[in-house]
Amino acid sequence: MKLAILDRDGVINHDSDAFIKSPDEWVALPGSLEAIARLSRAGWRVVIASNQSGIARGLFSMETLNAIHAKLRKELAQAGGSIDAIFTCPHGPGDDCSCRKPRAGMLLDIGRRYDIDLQNVPAVGDSLRDLQAASEAGCAPWLVMTGNGQKTWDKGDLPAGTQVGESLAAIVDVWLQEA
Repeated sequence: MKLAILDRDGVINHDSDAFIKSPDEWVALPGSLEAIARLSRAGWRVVIASNQSGIARGLFSMETLNAIHAKLRKELAQAGGSIDAIFTCPHGPGDDCSCRKPRAGMLLDIGRRYDIDLQNVPAVGDSLRDLQAASEAGCAPWLVMTGNGQKTWDKGDLPAGTQVGESLAAIVDVWLQEA
């Protein structure tokens, strides 16, 4: 089974320092849904792993988060693709949970749920915490230059073995050429 783990904000959709708090604020990045659709057609399972501290901060409810994800799934289906599962951490930065990236708990949970060794499973993110969680879980970290990717690149100190792509579409091109 081919599995890809993607962060959501800044990778699949536009990000906001004020958080994505409603379905109307969720806007796909150019080419991202088509890239996921290409993975789906090639037999990959695509899973989202996303910190969603806006819930802990009281900015939106779980019901609203589910509505945002329903919009994502609907638009993705229209592009011919699907997301196999969405894993989220609803905790805030000070909650000391094991699932909030940069900790690897959410990714390790994905590995357990799919009964797969995460060694070299590609995981795409736009922030250092995404890459750190991927590396700690044994995944192959990929930095995407959309969202906060450029800022993350500029700060440097990326986990060993991190690969870089201009967009999710460019990264998927590489994966599908290697398959």
